[in-house]
Amino acid sequence: MSMMKEFKDFAVKGNVVDMAVGIVIGAAFGKIVSSFVGDVIMPPIGVLLGGVDFSSLSIIVKEAVEKKPAVLINYGKFLQTIIDFTIIAFAIFMAVKAINSLRKKEAAVPPAPSKEEILLTEIRDLLKEKK
Repeated sequence: MSMMKEFKDFAVKGNVVDMAVGIVIGAAFGKIVSSFVGDVIMPPIGVLLGGVDFSSLSIIVKEAVEKKPAVLINYGKFLQTIIDFTIIAFAIFMAVKAINSLRKKEAAVPPAPSKEEILLTEIRDLLKEKK
């Protein structure tokens, strides 16, 4: 088997294509959630905390000297990332929970009887009437 054919077989498998679609959708979803957190959730939280912007919170380890910038521990960005992660994880949890509940509803509904089953039921009922 040639290397190109082997690569083609690998690249067009359903799992690889599904994974690629999932990654693209996940990246777009991540941007949506980041915007939601940064533009919708964090401003009210900052107001509640006295106008604090988490991304600007930092500890100065060493002051700026001449042309050298200050050395900072940006714990605010870290807090923001933790909040982003928590909201993303919760959103994914809710989406999976909704999908699972839809699947349970689908599984709970019995499938409609086939034509053969309907015909056999009618035959059974007719035989019962004759007896």
